[in-house]
Amino acid sequence: MNARDEHPDRGSNDRGRDRGRGHGRDHDGGDRPGGDRRRDAQRRDARGRQRGAARARGDQARTASAPSQRRRWTDPARTAAFDVLREVAESDAYANLVLPPLLRERRITGRDAAFATELAYGTLRLRGRYDAILTRCVDRPLDRLDPDVLDVLRLGAHQLLAMRVPTHAAVSETVGLARDRVGTGASQFVNAVLRRVAATPLDDWLDELRADAPDPVTAAAVLGSHPVWIARALREALAGDGREPAELDDLLDADNTAPRVTLVARPGMVDVADVVAGAPAGTHLDPGRWLPTALVLRGHDPLSVPAIADGRAGVQDEGSQAVTLALAAAPLDGPDTRWLDLCAGPGGKASLLAALAAQRGATLVANEVAPHRANLVRKALRAVPGGAVERVRTGDGRDLGQQEPGAYDRVLVDAPCTGLGALRRRPESRWRRTPADLTALTGLQRELLGSALDAVRIGGVVAYVTCSPHLAETRVVVDDVLRRRTVEGLPGAERIDAPAALRAVVKPDVDLPLGDRLDAQLWPHVHGTDAMHLTLLRRLR
Repeated sequence: MNARDEHPDRGSNDRGRDRGRGHGRDHDGGDRPGGDRRRDAQRRDARGRQRGAARARGDQARTASAPSQRRRWTDPARTAAFDVLREVAESDAYANLVLPPLLRERRITGRDAAFATELAYGTLRLRGRYDAILTRCVDRPLDRLDPDVLDVLRLGAHQLLAMRVPTHAAVSETVGLARDRVGTGASQFVNAVLRRVAATPLDDWLDELRADAPDPVTAAAVLGSHPVWIARALREALAGDGREPAELDDLLDADNTAPRVTLVARPGMVDVADVVAGAPAGTHLDPGRWLPTALVLRGHDPLSVPAIADGRAGVQDEGSQAVTLALAAAPLDGPDTRWLDLCAGPGGKASLLAALAAQRGATLVANEVAPHRANLVRKALRAVPGGAVERVRTGDGRDLGQQEPGAYDRVLVDAPCTGLGALRRRPESRWRRTPADLTALTGLQRELLGSALDAVRIGGVVAYVTCSPHLAETRVVVDDVLRRRTVEGLPGAERIDAPAALRAVVKPDVDLPLGDRLDAQLWPHVHGTDAMHLTLLRRLR
């Protein structure tokens, strides 16, 4: 959960000082000529650690400020943010799974928790922008810096350029963090670099980055803090959905905005009025933008809401709710008694499907290949009325179509994907994914969709869902599967109107803007949801 529900003003920076190309500042704040960078390089090792000038000269005289008098620590919020960045980098962890328990363990609450949350998540989101700026303030490639030092610099840059932190506080506290976590020499280096960052207002930095970019998409990627390959893929996806490619800037900005915490009131188990009525006094719950099942929670722990704690409601993005409800709303001829979630972990969509199935007298089979994720599904389904969940199955979804051919009326394929549609929620993913990931993922997606079409009965409906708008993971996968099945003489399928199914589940008198294709794509900058893709297919024979 993101403990911060509002961002500080981005780009607020009243520093109007000019940054001379050949000037920086030493750790005492005095101007020094740019030629002294050579002397700096002699003081620093290859990882960016810097010795004091006296030690570099062999002069052992002590400075006026004794070590015992220098600040050797920083506040708990900044330390927590730094530790999250290191855990993300060293363990491939996700910040949204690391930070909340860390805050609880260290008893960081209230404004300090909100500060730590914004500092950690904001730094991860805008890392690309800050690295481009830091490159102009450091006289060596960033990959030659100690990773700890680089993360400290990124945290300092975020405070200076995107948070309401006074310059002196941002610099001194970050220098204290460096001294505490990395060492005195590194703290002097951090001090000098951050003073160079602070000497130029954010707007001037952005103008410089834009001017240096070789093309508009690269400029958008650097300013919007996304890898260039992702920015290009998102631009192509916008165009493929009939939207203006010029929306790319808005989309990247939306990815850099903290998502709202959205709750789902599972139909038949609880309604939104009961969720609100049962919440503790002072809890802020607002209606969702699109769906009658959705509520937006502001500034509270979801587990403080009783309906969340007992499983009658859950935390679920409104886009994720919408595609699940659309599968249940899709027109169907014949029996409607047995449903399948082919890739059910960790269980959010399965829980909503099971609640809907219970209302109709249908049952749900939830399949998950990983045993530990299957256990998460069982936990998520614990509150569903008895009889609605037929079983939680542990197995490879690619085999299920051959094992149970034509056995289901509705099938959800929430396919593993790059997650490019949820970068606002998991900002570190953008720095981990590469174009090479697409080959393995799209191959898996094709196999899962093919298995789902085998598992559904003639006339039944399959929902193909990804949390990615990338055309290679959405339209291309569906086109290839349908084409291949035709060539191989396998049971075919036809697209049915996904936008109509989505519009059938939104609130009355709400206009859900969608393209004019048979598939549907949601967008963070348009709908305020994750970028969920939905294709609905009806099996023909």
